[in-house]
Amino acid sequence: MAKQVGGQRYARALFDLAVEKDAMDQWATDLAQLAEAMQDEQFNLFLKHAEVPLERKIESLATVLSEIDPMVRNLGSLLVTRNSVDSIGDVAMAYNRLVDDRLGRQQIEVTTAVELEPAESERIRDFVAGIIQREVVMTTRVDDSILGGMVIQIGDRLMDGSTRSKLEELRKQIRLEGSPG
Repeated sequence: MAKQVGGQRYARALFDLAVEKDAMDQWATDLAQLAEAMQDEQFNLFLKHAEVPLERKIESLATVLSEIDPMVRNLGSLLVTRNSVDSIGDVAMAYNRLVDDRLGRQQIEVTTAVELEPAESERIRDFVAGIIQREVVMTTRVDDSILGGMVIQIGDRLMDGSTRSKLEELRKQIRLEGSPG
């Protein structure tokens, strides 16, 4: 839990600077690159290794990420210095939520048993946008274990219209009706 709070704090600080410098979108891209690099298994181990001098870790970070904004790179150095390398994913997610809130966007994830056609994706995006009254940025994934229907994740809300969940609900009802009263 402390990691998430720290991630939100770092994200807020970076976001405030990005707004001040009119660099929200560019820094989101840079932060994604930083997160990808820091979450690489080998590089992550290197950055956390106790016997590698701190200066060498920071130099390596600067070399690997020379093309990103120095302020975003400084965040990476700060995380390395504070032994918080693993919180970069939380920082990136929190930062993206702040950007989305600022721009009136909502990220959603739609899970279906089969791949959606483009027209279906557009209908779902428009439907959710109408409900939440915000621009919707949708990602999709296929999970055949839901059997049919769909599951829509909107922030911390879940709309589960999957066949699997409906079958589970039916099983519960049958158990309740079948149990002695």
